[in-house]
Amino acid sequence: MAEPAVKRVPGRGRFITFEGGEGSGKSTQIRALAQRLDAAGLRTLVTREPGGSPGAEIIRHLVLSGMGKLLGPDAETLLFAAARDDHVRTVIEPALARGTWVLCDRFSDSTRAYQGRLGQVTPAFLDAMQRVTIGDLKPDLTFILDVPVEVGMKRAAIRRGAGAPDRFESENLKFHQDLREAYRQIAAEDPQRCVLVDADADTATVAASVWTAVRDRFFKADVGSMASLA
Repeated sequence: MAEPAVKRVPGRGRFITFEGGEGSGKSTQIRALAQRLDAAGLRTLVTREPGGSPGAEIIRHLVLSGMGKLLGPDAETLLFAAARDDHVRTVIEPALARGTWVLCDRFSDSTRAYQGRLGQVTPAFLDAMQRVTIGDLKPDLTFILDVPVEVGMKRAAIRRGAGAPDRFESENLKFHQDLREAYRQIAAEDPQRCVLVDADADTATVAASVWTAVRDRFFKADVGSMASLA
């Protein structure tokens, strides 16, 4: 399938984030989008949170091991904030400044959903952490992959195989149901930035929905190219 004729605008890259509950398919869809953007002649960087930089990966290990939960929601939020600060300063911002498109598996919406809406960390505290870690930086486009909890948890179990569930996979069913609703609410509150995608479909169908949203948001294509992508 032909890719669109991209009218390149010199300067800053685009920042696209993928959000969703456990087993929603974020990693798979990020890889698929990166391949299509590469085919369109654009430089891409795939990264993740927590993690994405050497310092942040160390904190990721602490968080997913359950250390943050033992310390409480506020302290866990501080750990995520420290990881995000390092990630943004050393990876995301430099890449965007070079004109690279950054695709990130989770970002600040995850903190709002997990620590804010489920952990009951106050909005004032979250706002303060955001000012310190990312300032005015926000995604140009966010995909929220929505999948029934039972489906997502089954996928997550298959993915980890014989490994133990991590800090968040081990939470109970109600936690994950509340998480899904938190993400759906985030999407409803910011429809200009967020696209809610039905992820309870085959990989190709979900990828097509993601690509259509990216194409319509960012690409300027001639009539022939647009027809080939219809």
